Parts: sequence; structure tokens; C-alpha cells
Amino acid sequence: MKVTTIGYWGGYPGVNSATSSYLIEEGDFSLLVDCGSGALARVQQKLEVMDLDAVILSHYHHDHVADIGVLQYAWLVQNTINESSDILPIYGHQEDGQAFEMLTHQYTEGIAYDPSQTLEIGPFTIEFLKTKHPVPCYALKICNGTETVVYTADTSHFEELGTFAEAADLLITDTNFYKGMDGEKPGHMTSEEAASVAEKANVETLWLSHLPHFGDLNMLKQEAADVYNGNIELAEEGLTWSGKDQ
Repeated sequence: MKVTTIGYWGGYPGVNSATSSYLIEEGDFSLLVDCGSGALARVQQKLEVMDLDAVILSHYHHDHVADIGVLQYAWLVQNTINESSDILPIYGHQEDGQAFEMLTHQYTEGIAYDPSQTLEIGPFTIEFLKTKHPVPCYALKICNGTETVVYTADTSHFEELGTFAEAADLLITDTNFYKGMDGEKPGHMTSEEAASVAEKANVETLWLSHLPHFGDLNMLKQEAADVYNGNIELAEEGLTWSGKDQ
């Protein structure tokens, strides 16, 4: 399994970058996890837009779904040019019915996932955990049979995250605040809280992502290292993790 950071900012994209989006590849199958602002422009540096096999969304805040509309239009344009009729599946939850309905367009199909059930998309199995966020949002556990990647999506800290991420090879965490700050109301974690999830879960590698637009971002990594002794990376565009088989 190969994971590539496409976008890593929280709220809005920094200059020449994007908000939350990750490309997960296994063999010739490509899954886009979240599709934030700027994601479509950035992901095309890695693959052709029509080579995406599926998209899955954690929730419907704009910094995670803003480029769904332009992705739909890209598929419309390319199908028209190529005189084809390929359909891109976009998986999302149905707890916001209006947002879910917008996933279906001329050449995209919104497919509802049941968070209580394991979902199969291509070579991946995906499990869900509802997070602590102002709107319904789901953390994702993505497995290829031998490796596991856990993406917390947006959430404030709660103990079940550590259990959900148990022994993951890669943990990608919401890290929108610095040590000592309170992210509970906006529904985000601090560097210290993200690291505590990684430490409890005994994960191999921690990525700090969904980064804030203030402060010295390198401090997030230093603060996390006081809690978690494993490999820590500060998310940036193009940051890649390759599993055992890559």
C-alpha cells in the first residue's frame, strides 16, 4: 500500500497547496480519501484524473469536500472528450442527506456507506469510527490484508481513537492545535493529544496533519515527540508512506 499526502491544511489551503486529501494506492487501484480545496489540481501531479477508481469522504465540511464539484466537472469534460461514459463512485455517509445527494452527478455516483459495517472498495477493507466533531464525521481504518492505515479525519480527543488505531502501520491525525490549547469545541486535537493516540495504539508511524495557519508548525512535531517515541512526520504535499510490499 502506498499513501501520498495531497492536501494537509485545516480550514483553507495555504499558497500553492490544498486542504485534506490523501491518495491511497494498491497495485493499479487508486482511492482518494477526502477531496479538499485545491486537491484536484494537486492530485493530477500524481495521476490522470480519470485514473481515480474511487473517492471516500469522512464528512462534508468544505475543507474536506470543496473539490468534489470540480472533480465531477472534470469527469464530465473527459467523458465528453473521449466519448465515454465512465462513472466515478464517491462514498459518503447519509447523515447529511442534502450533502450526500450532491455526490451524484452525470458521471459520478454517490454510494452510502454504513458506518456499522465493514466496507470493501477495490483491494481495501474499511472500518469506521464516529468522531467528536460538530457535524457527523468518521475516522477510517483502511486495510489491504497485510497493512493498516488509520485516518482520524476531524475530531477532538477521545479514548476510543487509540483502540481503533491499535497497531496501525500508519496513523494520520487531526493536529490543528498546539500543546495546552483546547480543541474540544471546534472538534480538533492538539499535538499532544494526537501523539497520545499514537502512543496508546502503538502505531509504527504518525503523520501530523490538518495543520493550523498560525504558530511554528515544527513545534507540533517537537511537542508530539514528548509523548510518542515512534516515527513522526509533519504532513506536507507529496509526503509518502510505502508499505512492506512497495
